[in-house]
Amino acid sequence: MAISSLSRFISSSIRITAPPFNFIPSFPLAAATSSSAAERFYTHLLSHPKNPEKTLAALKSQLDSSIVNQVLHRCSLNHRQLGLRFFIWAGVQPKYKHSEFAYSRACKLFEIDRNPCSITDVIEAYKVEGCVIGIKMIKVVLKLCRVARLADQALWLLRKTEEFNCRPDTTMYNVVIRLFCEKGDLDVVVGLIEEIVLVGLYPDVITYMEMIKAFCNAGRLEDACKLFKVMKVHGCTPNAVAYSALLHGVCRFGSAERALELLGEMENEGGDCSPNVISYTSVIQSFCEKGQSFEALSILDRMESAGCTPNRVTISTLIRALCVEGCIDEAYKLIDKVVAGGSVSRSECYSSLVVSLLRTKRLDDAKKLFRRMLSNAIKPDGLACSSLIKSLCLDGRVLEGFNLYEEIEKMGDLPMVDSDLYSILLLGLCQQRHLIEASKLAGFMVERRIQIKLLYVDDIIEQLKGSEGVELLSNLCRMER
Repeated sequence: MAISSLSRFISSSIRITAPPFNFIPSFPLAAATSSSAAERFYTHLLSHPKNPEKTLAALKSQLDSSIVNQVLHRCSLNHRQLGLRFFIWAGVQPKYKHSEFAYSRACKLFEIDRNPCSITDVIEAYKVEGCVIGIKMIKVVLKLCRVARLADQALWLLRKTEEFNCRPDTTMYNVVIRLFCEKGDLDVVVGLIEEIVLVGLYPDVITYMEMIKAFCNAGRLEDACKLFKVMKVHGCTPNAVAYSALLHGVCRFGSAERALELLGEMENEGGDCSPNVISYTSVIQSFCEKGQSFEALSILDRMESAGCTPNRVTISTLIRALCVEGCIDEAYKLIDKVVAGGSVSRSECYSSLVVSLLRTKRLDDAKKLFRRMLSNAIKPDGLACSSLIKSLCLDGRVLEGFNLYEEIEKMGDLPMVDSDLYSILLLGLCQQRHLIEASKLAGFMVERRIQIKLLYVDDIIEQLKGSEGVELLSNLCRMER
């Protein structure tokens, strides 16, 4: 598609257009019925602000997500506590269950994360009014705390269960433990685990997994390893997820040798504990980060022997490490081996190698490999294309970058490249007075509806001031019509 002028093209890049029409939704009969039911619930709440739970069921209106959402929206304006109580009541009705979205919606409408006292206020209101509070109601409130990330309020509620003649179960403790794990308050977490045992409950895999992840994230690797042992003593069999959580921590904060030991444990356990591609890749990455890429290659062999197929992340990690250590020939050998095995394509491997060569300041080697890919009809990915052309532009070799871009265009099925690339390349062409090429690139951009990034607009205009640039580009565009 031809462009009328560079000026018009730049203007179109920053113009904000109004939508071509206004969308007016139509409401079917079901929506009107839903609205009527919501109105009845809302009116009832306003008429019975004290202990509304006693009489809500008498309305005999069937609940659904639309009705609940409408009532919450009405209450969010001036009657938030009533709305919250309606939500809790609805959550324990036998023929209705809140979705995850409903919990998120309630937290947002009532701004529970910014008003944590709304949780304590509603519980205290129940007590004052003599409202019967059951375990299901407490679980609904706990889930609101989880979504709003209110650890302290969740713990407060857990402590209150005995006042309502309720006994918390393991799932309730899990919610509170998870919140304090996310908060990083691990001393409270340890106390809660001790409390679980005292009240006759037993931690489950979820509880242990959350703790292990939290201790690993905090760098308290020894505590995480102790928990792992205690987990087994209590008869709670760790699965691959629990093992992987500990393995990830060991790889981050421990030694590569300890990671190998743990990997061996997983292999010996087998079954649900068998290491997967993520497990092996974590260990490989650990060795690579320590500059031990050849040791990492031995883990790849071990991985394949166990029947676990590497993915692109695995191979990209190894390619990057080999390039950092200057072992480019080994990287090519690795690619040949992997491609022969069929786990990762040559296109993916070569694209990763191009990016790794650029990151280790080997621009010419990257360009040579890239051209080899094009000549052999091996399609590079978007990251490789963007990275190489950007690197050429930054090195002042803008015309080379544009020529590469044209070659990629000729291949068809252009990969998704970074949208910034077009603006960087266009600016570079204008700066170096390659106006014919700039005109062609602008045509490509218009054809693909790619706008110039605002960051570059002023610089491009500045480059064309007082020159034949705008006129030349305008003339070129008229010739193409």
